[in-house]
Amino acid sequence: MDDHPRARTLLLAAVCAVAVATIYAAQPVLVTMGADLGIDDGTLGWIVAAGQLGYLVGLVTLVPLGDLADRRRLLAGHLLLTGTASALVAVAGSAGVVLAGLATTGLFAVVVQTAVAYAADLTPAAERGRAIGVVTSGVVLGILGVRMVAGVLADAAGWRSVYAVLALASVVLAVLVLVVLPRDRRSARTSYRAVVGGFGMLLRDRLFLSRGLVAFFLFASFGTLWSGLALPLADRPWHLGATQVGLFGLAGLAGALGAARTGRWADAGRGRSTTTTALVLLVVSWLAIAQASWSLWVLGAGVVLLDFAVQAVHVDNQHRLTRAHPERASSVIGGYMVFYSLGSALGAATTAAAYAAGGWAASSVLGAVLAVGALGAATLL
Repeated sequence: MDDHPRARTLLLAAVCAVAVATIYAAQPVLVTMGADLGIDDGTLGWIVAAGQLGYLVGLVTLVPLGDLADRRRLLAGHLLLTGTASALVAVAGSAGVVLAGLATTGLFAVVVQTAVAYAADLTPAAERGRAIGVVTSGVVLGILGVRMVAGVLADAAGWRSVYAVLALASVVLAVLVLVVLPRDRRSARTSYRAVVGGFGMLLRDRLFLSRGLVAFFLFASFGTLWSGLALPLADRPWHLGATQVGLFGLAGLAGALGAARTGRWADAGRGRSTTTTALVLLVVSWLAIAQASWSLWVLGAGVVLLDFAVQAVHVDNQHRLTRAHPERASSVIGGYMVFYSLGSALGAATTAAAYAAGGWAASSVLGAVLAVGALGAATLL
């Protein structure tokens, strides 16, 4: 279907949104899941961690297949397996089965990286940044959008309905991938062992290492906000409920989707200045986010600014990497996303501790310091 490049790009964005949503869907319904499955508060974190751990394994073991196999069939197969695992979670009767199902959804959710690499490959070089921007917007849509949708579904039909809907969406997308996307006509020029072994070689690549370190600090700052934002909003003076807190995801979506067009700047050769400007905005955004205790409007503006900056840098990073390594785009994006995952985990793990030590002011300082780290990595390396 080469006559419909926009349809292909939007389909790949939808694939990313649904796949990444399977990892983050548990966060807004965590307490409800724990109560239903008899999981005590001390071990609730494993529900979220299971998907993240599966995702990390998938980045190293499954993403390299995108440089060897027909990516259209790979996308469809991984989506079907993601849907199967989501259905397993929806009907699970024990915590063990849920954890296994979530780990499996995380494992095959790396279909996201295959989708980004495929979008880059299907698009002419002059338009590659725009395509990556649109497809990557699907990732942010999944991360932030599922926080709102899951809450609504859970209130209406229970937390299991969230995973039932994700399972159905995954299967439908698998069929659409086979119908809409063109066959991948590449022929593998290397072996799986060589591709996996190439991860170590990438660490000696200056561009890859610098973009990876930027992503590490970038998403650590991102994780500091989104893993800790509910703490000040549920506290005095706001005492907001989960649904109200989830509405801040709309502000995040506005900022992230607004940055989708920054891919055009990368196509025009302005990627470096875009990244530097966006990272400065990221640092500044924390000045507004720190005001959460006295103004929700100022906080909302900071959230928009932060998500715009994160998305703009993320798009440019992937554009540079796929342009520099077109022959192994899947592996390079997979390796880059390891930095993303580790950074997100760092932000999530430290924001609560910072809040306990010094309130939201301490968490905001942490987020700003991590943002400065991203700016330093971008300008010094």
